[in-house]
Amino acid sequence: MSKLPQLLTIGEVAHRSGVAQTALRFYEQRGLITSTRTSGNQRRYERAVLRRLAFIRAAQRVGLSLEQVADALSTLPTDHAPTKADWTRLSRSWRDELDARIDGLQRLRDRLSGCIGCGCLSLRTCSLNNADDQMADYGPGSPLLTPSGERG
Repeated sequence: MSKLPQLLTIGEVAHRSGVAQTALRFYEQRGLITSTRTSGNQRRYERAVLRRLAFIRAAQRVGLSLEQVADALSTLPTDHAPTKADWTRLSRSWRDELDARIDGLQRLRDRLSGCIGCGCLSLRTCSLNNADDQMADYGPGSPLLTPSGERG
């Protein structure tokens, strides 16, 4: 049985992760991933980069910024592949943020599906109506759709 190569080319990483080579270079420039260079200046990636890329893509899918991702990844060890405990600690640090995003998405879904589907056009019964600009006291944006954890 052959042993898998420990270092992967940029093409192999792109193929395995589904991330374009240009994005890999961009992530490297931003410090999200690292590579070593061959004597011919070609990038080589540790196999553990695949897990980091999966994490980056998952975080982006839920709307987290690359800055937030970089901050989180900076808490992981750089001298070895992160352990389950490392990933657990990182995910715990995002729990409140993710719960707030889930709450906001549920509010948006529940309020908008009613508005879009009802067609009533009644400002008296609309749950998003802001009669006399009463919501101005709650700050900018849409306070009725703001996640509960973000309200003042």
